[in-house]
Amino acid sequence: MNVMKTVSGVTRAVVVVAALLALGGAGHAQQKPSAAAIEAAKEIIALKGAAAMFSTLIPGVIEQGKSMFEQQNPALGKDLSEVAAKLRVDYAPRLTQLMAEVAALYASHFTETEIKEILAFYKTPVGKKMIAEEPKAIDKSMTYAQDWAVKLSGEVATKIRAEMKKKGHDI
Repeated sequence: MNVMKTVSGVTRAVVVVAALLALGGAGHAQQKPSAAAIEAAKEIIALKGAAAMFSTLIPGVIEQGKSMFEQQNPALGKDLSEVAAKLRVDYAPRLTQLMAEVAALYASHFTETEIKEILAFYKTPVGKKMIAEEPKAIDKSMTYAQDWAVKLSGEVATKIRAEMKKKGHDI
């Protein structure tokens, strides 16, 4: 498994969580969501494919730990691979726990009625299209924003140099 792909998968999973929770800002938060709201939130998360995104978290963390120890002592590679394989099996059930917590967090930002309305929307043709197209739009937006920030950084550096030159500093 490529560590960079794993890290990228972990990053995407974090973005999905952030996007899911960001939608909650507009809703009326509840103190403790009902069981029905949590179940509906689980269904929303499933429809949006979050489980597949989160599935890379546990193996990614294990791979990062394995790589760290392997860099310290490359001779331990075979044994570390065996331990990592065992840990992936041992920690796999934690994905269910994570999904339950994310659903509860998601549901805490909406009333039960709102969650059910959101779920109904995601089952419509336009909701299904949003599920399919939103990750692509987010990926393209993030790429664009990164490129934009790089260009802005160059402009800022040029302006700083010019302003510092006015002050008698040649940097």
